[in-house]
Amino acid sequence: MDFDYLFLNQLDSLREEGNYRIFAELERKSGLFPKAKCYDDEAPNEVTVWCSNDYLGMGQNPKVTQAMKDAIDLCGAGAGGTRNISGTNHAHKLLELELADLHGKESALLFTSGYVSNWAALSTLGSRIPDAVILSDELNHASMIEGIRHSRATKVIWKHNDPEDLDRKLTAVPANAPKIVAFESVYSMDGDICPLAEIVEVAEKHNAMTYLDEVHAVGLYGPHGGGVSEREGLADRITLIEGTLGKAFGVVGGYITGSTALCDFIRSFASGFIFTTALPPSVAAAARTSIQHLKESNVERKLHRERVEYLRYRLNQEGIPHMDNPSHIIPVMIKDPVKCRMLSDYLMREWGIYVQPINYPTVPKGTERLRFTPSPLHSLDDIEHLVLALKTLWRQCAVSQAVA
Repeated sequence: MDFDYLFLNQLDSLREEGNYRIFAELERKSGLFPKAKCYDDEAPNEVTVWCSNDYLGMGQNPKVTQAMKDAIDLCGAGAGGTRNISGTNHAHKLLELELADLHGKESALLFTSGYVSNWAALSTLGSRIPDAVILSDELNHASMIEGIRHSRATKVIWKHNDPEDLDRKLTAVPANAPKIVAFESVYSMDGDICPLAEIVEVAEKHNAMTYLDEVHAVGLYGPHGGGVSEREGLADRITLIEGTLGKAFGVVGGYITGSTALCDFIRSFASGFIFTTALPPSVAAAARTSIQHLKESNVERKLHRERVEYLRYRLNQEGIPHMDNPSHIIPVMIKDPVKCRMLSDYLMREWGIYVQPINYPTVPKGTERLRFTPSPLHSLDDIEHLVLALKTLWRQCAVSQAVA
């Protein structure tokens, strides 16, 4: 069999659909975020990044980068093994204590990414709890979907952010079945925020475990960056809070927090934890520094909110439609993968603006978009430049035709 022919044939289909992904080759400039050097021959040498998940620019915060450098000098580059076999460093334990404190939980457990933490935790809970039923919001992240699928537990899908539908679905599950309600606080593509209190009340009514993904909320919401659950004063009523170190905290890695027994259970049975090399101590040290800083400082969060509000205001002024939501994520809907790619290329090459097209399978077909994430380090001039570029595209009818 000609396997390359098989591969190339399917790749050609992706290209024809407009869903073939092209990665922008960038080099982040330390201390100059959101500016980056661009290696695309057809684009300016320097571009402004408008789609980063380093929401607060903490990946280049001097305290964070210095903590990483100091840890490398102290410990070297890598962890040296899995957590079980020589890889548990003092920096990991200190970070887990910091994370448990952030969410008001007894314990925390580190993973190599937020994807892995969701996959490992949900697959372990679903497979190790006898007769478990996992009730999953229909727009949950791929990592949650994969974890649930891998668990082979009974899965029930409930309508997105709909506590009444969740209540109906829970009522239909046998009363004696262990139930896990899995959902997110901030949904990354539409930017909507779950009705957390209502979901928690429904879950408690049915004696169900609550599994909350706060990946796009930690660092950004709550007085100490504990996410939507901290902002709403509900963290103590959530069984498991999962998060990431790779977005607002600016580093890399994932984690879960919960009771001591829960975290020890996942630690002891999750293959995604047991059989993978631990995060480098330098990463753990940098993440801990970032969390500590954002626990105490509201400067970044305040300026972040101001930049988000100002960009929305300017888009409204110029009549550029964007999806209304209460979060920091600003999707501009294009609804066509080819035009979405075209617009992204045009913004990069003609205006020095980098925003990645969001196409299927990240979002459903027909909902393709440009997803803008302002940071506190985007200047007002950066925003005006972006708005002018989009306004120009609108006048040329490229975007208006796409969204019509």
